Order: sequence, then structure tokens, then C-alpha cells
Amino acid sequence: MTEPMAAQPGKAIIVLGCPEVPVQQALALYVASGLSDRGAEVLVTGNPSVLGLLKVSDPKGAYIQKTLVLEKCVEEVVEKKRDCRLCIVFAHNDAAIAYAATLRHLLPGSRFVVVVFGKDPEPLAAEINFPCETITEKAVHNPAQLKAKINKVLGWAASRT
Repeated sequence: MTEPMAAQPGKAIIVLGCPEVPVQQALALYVASGLSDRGAEVLVTGNPSVLGLLKVSDPKGAYIQKTLVLEKCVEEVVEKKRDCRLCIVFAHNDAAIAYAATLRHLLPGSRFVVVVFGKDPEPLAAEINFPCETITEKAVHNPAQLKAKINKVLGWAASRT
């Protein structure tokens, strides 16, 4: 495991998929808050629907300060206008794995974590064929186990937040 995020603040990108699975919203806010609290500059990217839900959930920007539509984020990474030390991709379908593969290729120097979740995450996790840290958990409505795994991978295991 790489050193805990507390030891390496910098730029982070959180990539969200379609907002079909409820745990994604809660965990995105949780991870963004945790990274920000540890000094990271966090960008959350996804489709307009998921970004709209985040803005409604966090109207004052307490947890999410910067958002960008996913296609624009990828374009900026391709053009070398955007990079990060950490990229976390939340994936519950094939499209999210494809975006993760693309971003992994475009961000070879970044720590890369793919969080695979949903009703049946194991077959989806098996599709990952690029270097990354993978967190896999059956989670749809209850984020508790997935949160614990994220805490462990990010070095927040002792965190009570």
C-alpha cells in the first residue's frame, strides 16, 4: 500500500459514474471531505446528473468545492492541463471501468484507486486489466463496509469520521 493520503496532499480527482446506486453519493461526499480535510485540492467529475445531485446534496460547497463534467475532465487530462496525485474512480458498470482504464492510461504517475460496488461487483472487478488498487464490495444502500475498506486503503483506518 502507498503511504497514507495524510502524508501526500495535492490534487485529487474523484470520478463518479451514473447515479443509479445510492451509496456512491454518500461515499463521494465522504471521500471528498476526507481528502479536503487532509489538504488535498479535490475535483469531482462525472456526468451532469451525478454532479447535479452532488450540488443539491452540498448546496454551500462544504464538501465539494470543484466539479467538472467527465468528458471535459478527460479532455483537460489529454491536453496536459489537468493532472493529479490521486485518482479515485467509483465504478458500478462497464462504462465506469472503461473510463477508469482511459484515465489510468492518461495518468500513469498518479496513485489510482478503483472502487467497485453494486449488487454483483465481483464480475465487474474481474474486468479490470490495468494497474490500480481495487476496492470491491457488494454495496447498494448501505455504505458502511465500503467506507471501512476505503478508510483502510487511503490510510484513514483509524479515522472516526
